[in-house]
Amino acid sequence: MAAVNRPDKLAQDFVQFSMEAGVLRFGQFKTKAGRMSPYFFNAGLFDDGAKLGRLAQFYAQRIMASGIEFDMIFGPAYKGIPLAAAVAIELARLGRNVPYAYNRKEAKDHGEGGSLVGAPVKGRVLIIDDVMSAGTAAREAIAIIQATGASPQAVAIALDRQEMATENGVDVKHSAVQYVRDQLGLQVCAIARLADLLQYLQMHSGEGLGEHHQHVLAYRQRYGVD
Repeated sequence: MAAVNRPDKLAQDFVQFSMEAGVLRFGQFKTKAGRMSPYFFNAGLFDDGAKLGRLAQFYAQRIMASGIEFDMIFGPAYKGIPLAAAVAIELARLGRNVPYAYNRKEAKDHGEGGSLVGAPVKGRVLIIDDVMSAGTAAREAIAIIQATGASPQAVAIALDRQEMATENGVDVKHSAVQYVRDQLGLQVCAIARLADLLQYLQMHSGEGLGEHHQHVLAYRQRYGVD
């Protein structure tokens, strides 16, 4: 008898929350890679205090359960900035108070100057971002952190799409997450993965989600990576 993967409760709760918040939607959406995806995850729609606070709880729980060791948090501009701040607040509420910093896209030439804001970037750094499409944002954050003499330790994201990345418009056999983990040497933890989304849709297929499950499964079979 084939083994059945036990649902990851945190991931399942996150998928449900994302759907209820309108962040996770179904239909036809064009990705940066030019693919037509049957689902779209827009973390920018965690757009009020309650949603952002709940999102931070999911991040904090996953980070603490991961066992990743870090000394501070870094939020890449722009989406990573509110995420890093919110996660730092939630971790402090849970008794894990750590400093955080973020970067500006353009360096400031007055006041304190520079492109970094917040605590001094040092020690082992955990990068907080929403999703990872090509790994470009992660590479930029790593370069910024290394330039300070600090050590990029890991990346925490909301959703791992588990699909092939593209390089110069060509599909490659690894995902952005796999690239960051295997080639750049950083740990990656995600609140949920595409596999968790598929499991949720299958478990709730009787609630009108069966068609979405079929479309997302077909997309994963075409573009997915393990």
